Amino acid sequence: MIRTFAAAAVLSAAALASSAAQAQTAPRPDQLAFRDLYKELIETNTTLSVGSCTVAAEKMAARLKAAGFPDSDVQLVVPPEHPQWGALIATLPGTDAKLKPVMLLAHIDVVEAKRADWVRDPFTLVEEGGYFYARGASDDKAMASIFTDNMTRYKKEGFKPRRGLKLALTCGEETSDTFDGVDWLLKNKPALMAAEFALNEGGGGRLTATGERQFLSIQAGEKVYQDYTLVVTNPGGHSSRPIKDNAIYHLSGALYRLGGFDFPVALNEATKNHFEKMSTIEGGESGAAMAAVAKDPTNAAAIAIVAKDPSRNSMMRTTCVATMVNAGHAPNALPQRAEANVNCRILPGEDILKVRDTLVGVFADPAIKVTLVGEPSPVTPPPPLTKAIVGPIDQVSKKMWPGVPFVPAMSTGATDGRFTNAAGIPTYGLSGIFGDPDGGGVHGLNERIRVRSLYEGRDFLYDVVKLYANQK
Repeated sequence: MIRTFAAAAVLSAAALASSAAQAQTAPRPDQLAFRDLYKELIETNTTLSVGSCTVAAEKMAARLKAAGFPDSDVQLVVPPEHPQWGALIATLPGTDAKLKPVMLLAHIDVVEAKRADWVRDPFTLVEEGGYFYARGASDDKAMASIFTDNMTRYKKEGFKPRRGLKLALTCGEETSDTFDGVDWLLKNKPALMAAEFALNEGGGGRLTATGERQFLSIQAGEKVYQDYTLVVTNPGGHSSRPIKDNAIYHLSGALYRLGGFDFPVALNEATKNHFEKMSTIEGGESGAAMAAVAKDPTNAAAIAIVAKDPSRNSMMRTTCVATMVNAGHAPNALPQRAEANVNCRILPGEDILKVRDTLVGVFADPAIKVTLVGEPSPVTPPPPLTKAIVGPIDQVSKKMWPGVPFVPAMSTGATDGRFTNAAGIPTYGLSGIFGDPDGGGVHGLNERIRVRSLYEGRDFLYDVVKLYANQK
C-alpha cells in the first residue's frame, strides 16, 4: 500500500507540474525585470542563524534609489543591538498631506532550511515545471518583492497618489520570540510606521488540486499565539515505595481532560462571512454544516461536522493543545517535577488571562500551577471589512478573474499584523497570489509558488494599491 500511494503521489505531482508548465505563457519584459529583483532577494540569506536582513534591505533600497527615490524617502533602520536585523522604510508621498499613507508590509526574514533535506538548494531560485522553488519563495519574499517592484514602477511612471504609500520591509517575524522588527519599530520609531491601514501577508487565493482558482481571500484578523506552562512539583522518593500523589499522574490527568475539551464557538465578521460563502462553494454535507453554524453558532450537530476539518475548527473557536512534556529526574525515583507546554491560539478579542482561568478549570487539579510564557501578544478585535477596503479588491478581482468568489477569512496562525492592529493600524492580509491546497511547503521542505500565481499577484496588487492610494 505504501508503494502504491507513493507512486500515485509522484504521478499526481508530475501531472500538476505538467499542467502548470503548459498554463504558463512567456513572461513579459516587466515580469522578467521583476524576476531579477525577486531572485536577488531570495538568494540573500535572511535566516536567523547566518543571514542578514540588513543586507537584504540595503539591496532593496538600492533598487528604489535606482528607480528615482531620493535618499530622504528611503530609510534603512537598524536596531543598534541587532545589526543584522535591519528594516527598510520607503515612502512615495501623497498629494494630500492630511491623508495618512497606506502601508505595504512584508517581512524579509525566512525560516531556516537545511540543504541536505531539500531537493534543490533552498537559497538558489529555481524555476521548474511552472513553479519557483526556494526558501521564502512564498513566505514572505513573494510579497516583499512585489511591493518593492511595484513601488519602483509607480515612481518610474510618475504616479502621484492622493494618499501616500509606505513600504515597510521588516525582520524577525519568523523568530519573534528572539526579536520582532515590527514590534521594535512601533515602540522605537512610531512616526515611521504611521499609516491609515496596512496590507500584509496572510490572504491569498486557493487553487483546486487540478489548478483551477477556487476563491480569492482577504485576511481580516488573526488568532493570538500564547503558550502556558503547567508545572507539578512533589517531594518524590524511592520508586520501590510508590504513592498515588505522583507528579506525572497529576499532569497526565490534566492533559487528558484538556484533550476532551473544546472552547465554545464564537464567530466574528470574517469567519461568519467565510462560512456563508464557502458553504455555497463547497456544497454537500460540509457546506450545509457551515451554513448552519453561520446561522446558529450553537448548533451542536453542525459544529461537529465543521470541526472535522482542523483548520475550520480552529477558525471558529479558541484552541489549546499540549505540545511538549518533560517529567521525572531518574528511572528509579518518584518524579519530583512534571511540566508541559500548552500552546493556545486565541480568537481575536478574547482575554488571555480568562483563557488561562478556563484551562485551570479544565485541569481541575490544584496541584497544577499554570503560568503564561513570555510577554503576552496584544489582543485586538478583527479590523472591519468596510466598503473602502473591499471595493477595490472586488473591482480588480472581477477584471482579472471573472466568476471567482471573494471570501474573507481569519488566520488561525500569527503574523506581524497583531502588532500593527494593536497600534491602531487596521491590517489586512491581501496578496492575490493563488496557492496550492497543500500549502506549497511553506516553513517546510521544497517551498514553492506557482510562477503564474506570483506574476498575477504582482499585477493584482499593483492595481489594488493604486485604487487605495487615490481614495479620498
